[in-house]
This record gives sequence, structure tokens and C-alpha cells, in this order.
Amino acid sequence: MSEKYTLVRYSRGGERFEIIVDPDKGLAYKRGELKDVSEALMIETIFTDARKGEKASRERLEAAFGTSDPLKVAEIIFKRGTLLLTAEQRREMIERKRRAIINIISRTYVDPRTKLPHPPTRIEAAMREAHVNIDPFKDPEEQVKDVVKALRPILPLSMESVEIAIKVPPEYVSKAYGLVRSMAEVKREEWGSDGSWLALVELPAAMQVEFLDRLGKATQGSAQTRMMRG
Repeated sequence: MSEKYTLVRYSRGGERFEIIVDPDKGLAYKRGELKDVSEALMIETIFTDARKGEKASRERLEAAFGTSDPLKVAEIIFKRGTLLLTAEQRREMIERKRRAIINIISRTYVDPRTKLPHPPTRIEAAMREAHVNIDPFKDPEEQVKDVVKALRPILPLSMESVEIAIKVPPEYVSKAYGLVRSMAEVKREEWGSDGSWLALVELPAAMQVEFLDRLGKATQGSAQTRMMRG
């Protein structure tokens, strides 16, 4: 089938149903970026075998979906079925997910021998060596655990955390507060009589250097920090 269109396929009760869709709009609809299913469809027809041009009968649709309305059926097929990606879409999605997974690992895991994160290039090389397969549809966060398991025989990885006590002067709290909460878990906090913010935060050891660097920039080097555990 030409890559000018592709299929969404769904099986129910031993029967197969297919719709013909625009590859890019079909992917956008599957991701929730396109709201109107009719915009993704190349033709408002439900097939049992689109390649052979075999259409699903009204009776079959009613029995399987409780309706024969092609747009309502198409919505169900999109929601429960499988979008057949074009080769280019699959490559792009896998590469995007691969980069996201590498970023998560480099920001969350460390080399237990040095307590420092592995460079992304080293993680990427290990993924190639381990022949890691990336699912183009699953969120990167869902795949990290399996990827790390595959990498550990090649690359020592440990998820370790550190606790840091911080004190931010009042004039920089507005800039630092959101930054700290976006990068770390605030375990305890209190406010000084002068309006300064004191907090005990926990974050992955791999993010420690980046955290301290960004906090320093946000407070022009005036934030006080002390390692409590790590």
C-alpha cells in the first residue's frame, strides 16, 4: 500500500475491521492532536480487508460496535486498534523515544563506582551493543526500566538519590522556588523571618550537578547549599 495512506486495524470477536487514513493526520488523531476523526479518514468506509476492497456489512458493524455509523465506528477503531505506521513515521518515532529514554537515564542513573552520570553518548552506544528495541507507541518513562535491565550487563547503572539543604535569599525566592520544585522533591520547608526560603530536597544523584548549577544561576550564586545525604 502506498505511503500516501495507511490503515488502522482492529480485531473483535474473531473479525477484522480496517479504516484507510492519511498517515500524518491518522498519527495526529491517535495522539489526540486532531479532534475530528473525519479529517483523518481518506474514505468514510469500514472494511474487513481494505487491500481487497472488502467492506464490512451493516449487520457486522451493528453486532461488533452497536452502530453502523462509520464515523462512530472509526473512533472506536482508532481508540482500540493499531495504526500501521509508515516506515518514515516509525523511524522518527523510535528515534524520538530513544533520545527521550537516553535523557531520562542520564538524568536519573549514575555509575555506582563514580557516583556520576554516564554521558549520553555512552548510554547510546550501550543501547546499540545490547540491541535494545524501542516501542514507538509506549511512553519513554514506561520503557526505561526494561532498557536499564538490558544495559546493566554492559553498563553499570544505579539509581541513587541525594538530599541537599538549601537556603534561598528572599529576593530570589520567586525565581528559585519553581525551579527547585521542578527538579527535586521538597521533603521539608520553612520560611525565615527575613522571607528567605529554607528547604530539604531530594533528587537523583545524576541531577545533582545540574541542579546546583541552575540554582546558582537563578540566585546569582547567593543560595546556600549543604549536602545532607549522598
